[in-house]
Amino acid sequence: MINLKGRRVALIGGAGFIGHNLALSLQKQGAEVSVIDSLSVNNLLNFYATDVDITTRELYVKIINQRINLLKQAKIPVTIQDARDYHGLSQALTRTKPQVIVHLAAVAHANRSNKDPFSTFDHSLRTLENALDNARGKIEHFIYFSSSMVYGNFPDGFATEETPCNPIGIYGALKFAGEKMVIAYNQVYGLPYTIIRPSALYGARCVSRRVGQIFIENALSDSGISVSGKGDDRLDFTYIDDLVQGVHKTIENPNSLGQIFNITHGNSAAIADMVAILGEHFPKVKLKYTQKDSLMPDRGTLSVEKARKLIGYEPQFPLSKGFPRYIGWYKEFLQGSGSGQALIFPDLYE
Repeated sequence: MINLKGRRVALIGGAGFIGHNLALSLQKQGAEVSVIDSLSVNNLLNFYATDVDITTRELYVKIINQRINLLKQAKIPVTIQDARDYHGLSQALTRTKPQVIVHLAAVAHANRSNKDPFSTFDHSLRTLENALDNARGKIEHFIYFSSSMVYGNFPDGFATEETPCNPIGIYGALKFAGEKMVIAYNQVYGLPYTIIRPSALYGARCVSRRVGQIFIENALSDSGISVSGKGDDRLDFTYIDDLVQGVHKTIENPNSLGQIFNITHGNSAAIADMVAILGEHFPKVKLKYTQKDSLMPDRGTLSVEKARKLIGYEPQFPLSKGFPRYIGWYKEFLQGSGSGQALIFPDLYE
């Protein structure tokens, strides 16, 4: 086993939802964490600079500022650097000399990826190529964040790491291409790697407009929620703390090298199950049902048995435990920010 204490870990795209939670957790375990982020993809500069009328701009800026303040309080250095800039990224990594790189930089949203494939390629594969090239021959472990979307439709609602990948749409295709790039760098340069496939993440300080976030925001504002399809679509909803635990195990255990892992809860739930939990906290919430997006695959449960066996991963948060925590965090945050009554959220399911 590898001790996290003193381990130098660089998170590229580390000021995002996953990254800042991971950075704070690794730092608590004694790792020397550094964050590299442009703050421009679904982050602070994006919400400040865009001309698009974003109804939730005020709320999301406050959430992102909380992320940045938490990193600052933890004394985790944040380098504002666009990872698409090869030489700028190289300089940032040279200063921190990481032993482990976790690559998180991406446009982490399937719908946005399909609408803007150029930007998605630029922020996903261009940043990855730069990170890989700067990592070869210099680091001990490269961790790439892929997605469960690489599988496409799950056969019989279940997928293992051996399930053939047939992604649907731009987002899944680029994530799968990223996996192939990582494996190629291992084949050609011997780059030690692990590929992580998360699914349906949720938790504190997310501004990515994921389904759970949208449901909570719309329930809080009494604007009602829209459910895609009949509500029987199943997702392997994964609480952020479980994912973070999985990354810890990945860094600590040499058995992770050269492997692909599903790091999820490992048991799917229906959208209707999430709606039912929401109804317990917001009894007056109004529902409407909309047609399912044809580019969203039919998913379900991802097996985590491989990660459980090889690195000791044990998810702790079923939806019934994690989602109420997320609802509680949102209520507390809005009360503390004084924004709960002033914000109006679009009636939207993405």
